[in-house]
Amino acid sequence: MANITYKDAGVDINTATKSMIKVKELIRSTYCKGVLGEAGGFGGLFSLDLNEFQKPVLVSSIDGVGTKLKIAFLTRKHDTVGIDLVSHCANDIVVQGAQSLFFLDYFATAKLEPEILVSVVKGLAQGCREIGCVLIGGETAEMPEFYNTGEYDLAGTMVGIVDQDHIIDGSRIRIGDQILGLASNGLHTNGYSLVRKILFDIAGYSVDTYIEELGITVGEELLRTHKCYASSILKISKEFDIKGIIHITGGGFSDNIPRVLPQQCSVQIDLSSWEVPHIFQLVRSLGKVEDHEMYRTFNMGIGMVVVVSPEDLENVTRCFKKYGEKTYHIGEVVEGSQKVLFLNI
Repeated sequence: MANITYKDAGVDINTATKSMIKVKELIRSTYCKGVLGEAGGFGGLFSLDLNEFQKPVLVSSIDGVGTKLKIAFLTRKHDTVGIDLVSHCANDIVVQGAQSLFFLDYFATAKLEPEILVSVVKGLAQGCREIGCVLIGGETAEMPEFYNTGEYDLAGTMVGIVDQDHIIDGSRIRIGDQILGLASNGLHTNGYSLVRKILFDIAGYSVDTYIEELGITVGEELLRTHKCYASSILKISKEFDIKGIIHITGGGFSDNIPRVLPQQCSVQIDLSSWEVPHIFQLVRSLGKVEDHEMYRTFNMGIGMVVVVSPEDLENVTRCFKKYGEKTYHIGEVVEGSQKVLFLNI
């Protein structure tokens, strides 16, 4: 009997090693002066500059891209899901006022295809560069028979920093405060299991189906990148008193907004204050999805919610516009018990 190697079992170490040459170049493109050592170490080393922080607090978040990856597989386009992942994680920590420091990713597949790995990391690196964050390391796992051929999973962890005195946690939200909604870039990374069921299984569309109302194909619409609000929010939070920030992800409006509300507060959202993008209207119509389910599953065109005092509303709105964000005045804080109340539903 011939000697059996790891490659015989489906794992090719040589292929992985060769792939890392290009991957390391992409990783280095995100480096800043805080990085110690070279790419490829057992652990990523980052030296904190604490000069601007009186009481530094590290903030972390971990997430994945979910079944949006299925769209990448179908379209064979893999250079945007990395951007999605970085954006999602950066948004999750900026709601507490944190600036992203470094990011680590986990890429797992049945059989490593170098071009796909490089394409995914290209997106990760781009997402990191755009917010001044370091892609400091990660893990690439080849696991035969665990994943379907040609598919992979992708997850990541973001670590950021905020001064303890500047943490945004919603505790100072009061009745009468105003709610701003920041426009999303489509579905972002949530609700894809429902979307795929409706568009592919029920409507019979494919990723190549052109939708006139959208002006693009289904695949192009579903791969729109998750918008990152970190840069604009960090700038705004240095100029104004931001009382609360909510990333509208899984759970939509109904489950996410209450996470920052004091016990005596609810919010009233005027659904007529912004136009819901066509993709959500299409999903609702084709799937006959009830409104309460739509607003609990999707962002419905609002990717981030910001709570400010009435006297700051106009100036904050103007500054967000200056930083390239499209905003809507979508509601206010009212007396209640941490509920989301919808008007004009």
